[in-house]
Amino acid sequence: MVKRSRRFVAFFLAALALVLALAFVAADRWSRITARDNAELAAQSVARANQGLLVSELQKFRLLPLVLAEFPDVAEVLADANPEATAHLNAQLELLAGRTDAAVIYLIGRDGVTRAASNWRLRTSFVGQNYGFRPYFRGAMRDGASELFALGTVSGRPGLYLARRIDQNGRALGTIVVKVEFDRLEKAWGVDGGIGLVTDPHGVVLVTSRPAWRFKTTEPLSRRALEDAVRTLQFGPSPPARAPLSLSGSEASVGAGRRQEPYVAGTLPAPIDDGRLTALVPLQPFLEDARRVALLWGLAILLVAGAIVAVLLRQWDRQRMLLQSRAALSLEVERQTAELRDTNARLLVESQEREEATNKYVAAREDLARANRLGTLGQITAGVAHEINQPVAAIRTFAENSTKLITRSRPEDAQLNLGRIIALTERIASITSELRSFTRRKTPVPVQATLGSIVDGALLLLGAKASSQIEIAVSRADREHVLVGDRVRLEQVLINLLRNALDAVGKRPGAIQLTASAQGDRMTIRIVDRGPGIDPAIRERLFTPFETAKSGGLGLGLAIARDIAREFDGDLWLDPMEGPGAAFIVSLRIAR
Repeated sequence: MVKRSRRFVAFFLAALALVLALAFVAADRWSRITARDNAELAAQSVARANQGLLVSELQKFRLLPLVLAEFPDVAEVLADANPEATAHLNAQLELLAGRTDAAVIYLIGRDGVTRAASNWRLRTSFVGQNYGFRPYFRGAMRDGASELFALGTVSGRPGLYLARRIDQNGRALGTIVVKVEFDRLEKAWGVDGGIGLVTDPHGVVLVTSRPAWRFKTTEPLSRRALEDAVRTLQFGPSPPARAPLSLSGSEASVGAGRRQEPYVAGTLPAPIDDGRLTALVPLQPFLEDARRVALLWGLAILLVAGAIVAVLLRQWDRQRMLLQSRAALSLEVERQTAELRDTNARLLVESQEREEATNKYVAAREDLARANRLGTLGQITAGVAHEINQPVAAIRTFAENSTKLITRSRPEDAQLNLGRIIALTERIASITSELRSFTRRKTPVPVQATLGSIVDGALLLLGAKASSQIEIAVSRADREHVLVGDRVRLEQVLINLLRNALDAVGKRPGAIQLTASAQGDRMTIRIVDRGPGIDPAIRERLFTPFETAKSGGLGLGLAIARDIAREFDGDLWLDPMEGPGAAFIVSLRIAR
């Protein structure tokens, strides 16, 4: 079995080597195709951008001859060589050339001699020069308008000549010529390392970001085109030579001999002499990018192949080890299964014990809260007895009066007293019912009481005398909010806080204030007293059980009150305040 695995691995390695060789060839071909496609897209994009710049530049200057033809001084200078008109026109052309960035603007008479020019101040001024042999002059005099890209015979600088004929009364007087140079445009074309150029229909380079290529050809000139170029001096005294550029569709190469570099060409129509605008983008950067991508893919494939080989090499070893480990694994599984059964049994016992402990803790906490309520009842017993004694005494008085009223034949008044007795017995019943509910141990039922009923129940247990010391500031709308929690336990929270406040303020009336406000799904109850405040020594341990500053106190009231509030998704805390007194805040959730 091991020998068979080794033969399979050897066969796989041989097949992998063949696949890698084929993948290398395919990756190289993919890199070249992808690089050329990306370069062609880039070349076309650059060509469109260059075309837009050229069109924008020419649109501005092609309007100038039309405008200048309407100047009154132009016809006057051509019709009559008036020195004053000529001087004024020279100044106008000079100002206009400076503002429009035109290389030169000049006026040629019908005899071919320049009458006025924007460069009249310079040593190379066109004034007095004869340009009758230039094709743009002849074309404009014949057809009304003409354009020619040529080398300047005086300045020696290339540019596009835009000529327009000046007529008066049906008679041709001469031409106005605007020369445009493309230095800034050529620099913009060569910013990113590419090459931009415009060629005429014969393949002569007119505008280019490579100045050395200007007036050179991308293809051989015909004899007639060569004779015309020499005769008109369009490209200078020397005939155009070949540029170090080879173009064939979108493929191009720059340089000569072994130093040729591959480029990709994007070609569009050029608005100069029916020429073509070409953008050349070097192919090498795109080829390098494509090869990097192919290399990354190749490395990823090699990593995957290496991982597969490693897996196969280890597979035969694992098969050997697998047989040896199965027996040991079976024994280990049996041993661990037995341990798991024992552990599961122990966990079951511990879970039951924890559940019993939790139930005991809950019962103990409820017993402790009930003991706290009973202790609180011990403190308010006197007030409750006073609350019951007063109705009992009144009942006796009303009963005695009713007896006398009946003997005196006054049944209506006796019936009125009996109604009062019924009302007083209902008050006694409400007090005793509240006491029974407060002391009874029962399962809490959430969402069963409004804020108003909780506050009223707490005040009823505290008694009228104690209630007279408490100022209640709760709006009617807030009283109607139903709170999440058991009514009796929430009453216990308020009674504990109010009882502490009563102990702090003594018998001063109005020294305690209870306010409440609803904010979203929370009801915030604030109890403020004007007593001596909380001793800083126990402020940090205020809610710790059995911590108290009152003599004879157990220190359970605040701890139990906060536990009850938190049990119903609320909280209780001490609100820091300036001056004497203390403020406690209870936050409870409003039922929705």
